[in-house]
Amino acid sequence: METGDHREVFARERQQHIARSVEEQGRVRVTDLAERFAVSEVTIRKDLRTLETEGRVVRAHGGALAPSRSQPERAFEIRERLQRVEKDRIGAAAAALVIDGESIALDASTTALAMARHLRAHSHWVHLTVITNGLRIASELAGVRGITVALPGGFVRWEALSVVGPLGGGLLEKVNIQKAFMGAAGFTLETGLSDATDEEAQMKRLIVASASEVVGLVDHTKWGRAAFSTFCPSDRLTAIVTDDDAPAGMVNELRQRRVMVHVAPDLEKTPSPGIRRPSGSTALETPL
Repeated sequence: METGDHREVFARERQQHIARSVEEQGRVRVTDLAERFAVSEVTIRKDLRTLETEGRVVRAHGGALAPSRSQPERAFEIRERLQRVEKDRIGAAAAALVIDGESIALDASTTALAMARHLRAHSHWVHLTVITNGLRIASELAGVRGITVALPGGFVRWEALSVVGPLGGGLLEKVNIQKAFMGAAGFTLETGLSDATDEEAQMKRLIVASASEVVGLVDHTKWGRAAFSTFCPSDRLTAIVTDDDAPAGMVNELRQRRVMVHVAPDLEKTPSPGIRRPSGSTALETPL
């Protein structure tokens, strides 16, 4: 009888073979893999989900493709599928930090989109201004009663469905942002929040420069990784919202530097964001 440890070893060996096949052939089919490894299609789909999380394949209908090596970042739709549960929890916890009457900024990240959906779900805003360079986020919040959406000028990047470029400075230099909620491709204590492309990082720097407080939205897979271009050093951070798999050592060191770390609880335990008044209590830090 196989033990759980042995099954895990066999699964990893199978996944390695699958990843190698995708790299060599460019694409694979679920049905072919199930027959080749004598396992169910459900098992193969789980393998492909694991490999996609690791960035080694891109799932497609009926199988998987090799990720493009020529692109510095994954397309928005692919990134949106990764760590979906964690991003939703982080988005809910971040939305709970917003106070009605504030002007806030959301970048074009998939985690910020998850936060925007929680802001939309709360239907009792009176006057909340959201500045964003994310087209999906602007679309998500457009028409929501009590929310005003502002988009900076610039050029559209299809990979991130974002607006970038120096034209955005015209708006961002003239506004006062209370809180900027920023996703990141990587975060280390030495390099801070970083992004995969300098184009995106330039716009994020403009947002950070206009904000009184900066809140990083960083799931556990981004900790300890430095992406191509830093847009917010660690000493500029007010807080980080993350999930409970974030590395405890880095979390403790951040708190020693007086950066608040909010650990998003399970969805069942996360309260819906409500109208928060400036005189109300702030969200408590959740220990790991």
